[in-house]
Amino acid sequence: MQVTAQASAAAGIVSVDVEDYFQVEAFADKVERSRWSEYPSRVESNTHAVLDLFDESKVRGTFFALGWVAEHFPGLVREIVRRGHEIACHSYWHRVVYRLSAQEFREDTHRAKAVIEDAAGEAVRGYRAPNFSVMKKSLWALEILAESGFLYDSSIFPVRHDVYGFPEAPRKPFRVDTPAGPLAEFPMTTFRWWGSGNLPVGGGGYLRIFPEFITRLGVRKALEDGVPLITYIHPWELDPAQPRLKGRFTSRLRHYTNLAKTAARLRNLISGLRFSSFEESGWIETVLQAPAEFLVGTSA
Repeated sequence: MQVTAQASAAAGIVSVDVEDYFQVEAFADKVERSRWSEYPSRVESNTHAVLDLFDESKVRGTFFALGWVAEHFPGLVREIVRRGHEIACHSYWHRVVYRLSAQEFREDTHRAKAVIEDAAGEAVRGYRAPNFSVMKKSLWALEILAESGFLYDSSIFPVRHDVYGFPEAPRKPFRVDTPAGPLAEFPMTTFRWWGSGNLPVGGGGYLRIFPEFITRLGVRKALEDGVPLITYIHPWELDPAQPRLKGRFTSRLRHYTNLAKTAARLRNLISGLRFSSFEESGWIETVLQAPAEFLVGTSA
């Protein structure tokens, strides 16, 4: 199945993982989830900054909201919808999938979907796992997503990484068949250069840390290969004034590098091509009508 820029009015999808600076996996060993409410939240102001940037760029995107955020800030979810964006699910507790049992994942997903839909007043069709944690060892989660009423997922990153990654997965959007029904999978964008393996591009820390010429090269190479650009950002990445948390050196390096440059780089990226939300792109239905590329067995 091939979804290309030529097959759609859009060259890519722009998405936002709506979570606060203290809810990230990088600091999960330092910040207890039971104490989230004790931290000064910046998710509303930071998400409004993203919304304003999208308004300026005349872009509508998909916002994968954390269930915890939707429950504590339902007005923020309503504002996202009011401004014409798609609302989707990013779990409730921001726990990586491969550390959960099937039942724990099911309960977390159902809780998150319910509170997001209650705040938004509309159905949620898409899911993205924290830290792209649908990997080869956690593919069972896709059946639970189909069972829970989701039409698409965007949790697979076909790269090698120390925290996530499924390098054997297709680089282009593909259909997954599960005992609970089909699911459209939208892997995060990768490119290849000079015989390299899959390289990440255009989102999150890769957008912040990589030089902009690498981003431009990667985007061009991906589109030449017929791989649509699925970019992503977190609201805290537009907030260089956020409180600094203690953590491992690698965690601090990944989290805090170039926060002051994020807004400009994101603006440059989305102004150069036509982006839309998953919902508006029309790609969900296209993928679901294609032959299945993955079969997922029954989960526990």
